[in-house]
Amino acid sequence: MIVELKKLLMVTIITEALLEERICKRLLELGATGFTVVESRGHGSLGRNAGEIPGTNVRIETIVDEPVAEAITLGISKDYFEHYSVICFVSEVSVLRESKYKKV
Repeated sequence: MIVELKKLLMVTIITEALLEERICKRLLELGATGFTVVESRGHGSLGRNAGEIPGTNVRIETIVDEPVAEAITLGISKDYFEHYSVICFVSEVSVLRESKYKKV
């Protein structure tokens, strides 16, 4: 039996930990069925390592269809880019059990 893979989009948001609860709530409001959050660190365009800054960063990922990904990226850019340390990117992924990623 060949497993059928479906194409969806993974939205990845890396931001200050203080935004975790707000962003995760917003993802669900915009149509995501779930998300994964992990602590993260790194080096970015500000020229600082995240470990040098008090607190932690988080990486939030959700897998969604195109309309939801568009709503999320628009909302994140509008609500957070100007005043917070946030990056957001979208990757195409192939998934099993496509229904797990869509609201019924």
